[in-house]
Amino acid sequence: MLPGKNHPQIEKLLQGDEATIRLLYDKLFPKFTGFVYKNNGNYSEAEEVFHDALYQLIARARVSGVEIKSSFEAYFFTVCKNLWMKELNKRKKEVRNDGVFELKAKEEDHVTSIIEQERWELFEEMLDQLTDNCSKLLKDYFNKVPYSEIVKKFSYATENTAFQRIFKCKKKLAELIKGDRRFKNLFIS
Repeated sequence: MLPGKNHPQIEKLLQGDEATIRLLYDKLFPKFTGFVYKNNGNYSEAEEVFHDALYQLIARARVSGVEIKSSFEAYFFTVCKNLWMKELNKRKKEVRNDGVFELKAKEEDHVTSIIEQERWELFEEMLDQLTDNCSKLLKDYFNKVPYSEIVKKFSYATENTAFQRIFKCKKKLAELIKGDRRFKNLFIS
């Protein structure tokens, strides 16, 4: 996508439109703060992630443009949520040693988050290109729905049948992702 082909509300953000910024803070920040509270965070962490998401969205829009297929608010909330989940995962992996620590550059974190968001968008886009059955099946699988429930929901004969169908759908999804022109830039470094 070329710069300048952004969603209208993102264009407003790029122009510094106060009403759009106020909309984000009035409408979405309280919802996001609630999400962070429910997921082991506090107000200042929610505020920092929210600001990071806004910064990343604007930076990405300036560089490559942002195409939004859902509502602007839903898209931005998803960006915030993904950043918070990334932060929680990073905390799990951190080894704390008070004597030695290394500070990671904030800019590097932003670039990594932007790439991860673009990967997620490619994944979702390709998931939507699968058949309706495959898409629903993989969504249940990725949401860790037990095979026994998948068998009932999709009227499969056995769990082995469900396993085979999921395998075929995952293979098709991987082919779609790898066949997309963006794959090389987002996954091979």
